[in-house]
Amino acid sequence: MSTEIHPSAIVSPKARLGSNVRVGALAVIEDDVEIGDDTEIMMHAVLLDGTRIGSQSLIYPGAVIGAKPQDLKFHGQKTFAIVGDRTTVRECVTINRASHTESVRVGDDCLIMAYSHIAHDCEVGNNVVIANAVQLGGHVQIGDWVVLGGVSKVHQFCRVGKHAMVAADAMVTKDIPPYVLSGRNPVNVEGINKIGLSRRGFSAERISEIDQFVTHAFFSGLNMSDGIASYEAANSHPGQDVLDMISFIRQSKRGVIR
Repeated sequence: MSTEIHPSAIVSPKARLGSNVRVGALAVIEDDVEIGDDTEIMMHAVLLDGTRIGSQSLIYPGAVIGAKPQDLKFHGQKTFAIVGDRTTVRECVTINRASHTESVRVGDDCLIMAYSHIAHDCEVGNNVVIANAVQLGGHVQIGDWVVLGGVSKVHQFCRVGKHAMVAADAMVTKDIPPYVLSGRNPVNVEGINKIGLSRRGFSAERISEIDQFVTHAFFSGLNMSDGIASYEAANSHPGQDVLDMISFIRQSKRGVIR
């Protein structure tokens, strides 16, 4: 199939559209936009200069991608908003361009649900699910396979580690380690994401080791450093999953939820 553009859509002749791209009624696509093969831009979606969309993605009505960042320190420099392959961006989602880095990035195979906002300089990994009305502040980092519950908020510069799950309406003001379930307000670690890890093919042994580490680090009554030291004293050769968690915690600049 060839590219199909509705007669009422406004598509710049300078935009670069792949093969079999479909553009719906009243969509707007500006000059410096690239769209991969087999992607559909539905009616009333707006792709502004600096937008890059991968292949086989779907952009729903009312989504606005590539707007200037909502940052008073932004001075008009050339930056980008990049959405990966096979990613769905639902109604009225806003994904801004970067302000201090080169690009905002949303990975492959993601689902970004309606009315969510991804602010300047954010990095969203692959296979991420962001539920309705989630708000990401600037410079937020979301790891692969993260699930963010509806109406949750992530404060600027926070990180959410891979395979973590955040409950609906949570207010995240510190880093959330990989593999954990987190919820309540203030947000805390409630355990590990056992069901999610099992669905993604983690063995019982890997899940058990992660669980043991979380027990030492978060539920032993020790502070974080002592909890990690306690685990390391009892386990001289931790697996890669635990090493990743320890590295994430030690690299935290905002602190980690408890």
